[in-house]
Amino acid sequence: MDGDIGALLGGADRPHLSARRPTREFFERGGRAGETGRTFPLADVRLRAPIVPKKFFHTAGNFREHHEDLVRVDWSHPVNKGIVFFQNVDAIIGPEDAIVYPENLTRELDYELELAVIIGKPGKFFSAEQAAEHICGYLVFNDITARDIQRKEMESGVFSFSKAIDTFCPIGPYIVTADEIDDPHDLDMELRVNGDVRQKSSTSRLSVSIPQLVAYHSPQIYSAGDIITTGTIAGVAASTEDPFANYLKPGDVVEAEIESLGVLRNHVVSWQDAYGTPAPPAEQWV
Repeated sequence: MDGDIGALLGGADRPHLSARRPTREFFERGGRAGETGRTFPLADVRLRAPIVPKKFFHTAGNFREHHEDLVRVDWSHPVNKGIVFFQNVDAIIGPEDAIVYPENLTRELDYELELAVIIGKPGKFFSAEQAAEHICGYLVFNDITARDIQRKEMESGVFSFSKAIDTFCPIGPYIVTADEIDDPHDLDMELRVNGDVRQKSSTSRLSVSIPQLVAYHSPQIYSAGDIITTGTIAGVAASTEDPFANYLKPGDVVEAEIESLGVLRNHVVSWQDAYGTPAPPAEQWV
């Protein structure tokens, strides 16, 4: 399909994609971007990241259980609600893409399963009651994080480098439109590494509702196709009794799943396997 988006059509026995124009254009036109007239059996296409937004809003601490989990193991800093920052959209990868382990940069590669919200209608300075008209869909996000870098960043109270490294932003496997989800606050969430369940919870445990989150960010001005995340649940590797036994390493397969939104599957590879050369040195100045 050469980068076009596709609408999944047909039943489970004969799924196929109907090709359409690029995703952001589709939302910018209020869902009216025309179809190309081409269809493909789902088995014959490779799904890529379903969208590259203009802006990618991070929120953290919206699941109280994540904060409590880290407090239990004496993590270096609290993760309370209200942490906000931007993600690097060039770090986005899609389903089945490789997460490249930059071994000279980090030794503590972690996972964070999150629900992501897609903004369909531009806007700014609106209320939680008005937020629904700006939400057009949802997808799965795995917030890959270099914990050793993050701890250093959090000494200043702000972090983003640790989450914005190349390939650290898997999203997908597709966008499910809002009309297909009865209640986004009642979806089971589960992340597995090599089949082992690491994170398991539900969006029902969000401390801050999705309309509140979307409205809170609105003074920063939404464009059609922007993404906002809702924070992760308990069970990240950093919160386990032996984090180094659970941090991601080359060869691992990570499956991030949210009920009704599908499974986002990615594998971790070494720099050598990804690029055919040894990992470059990491410049340090802090």
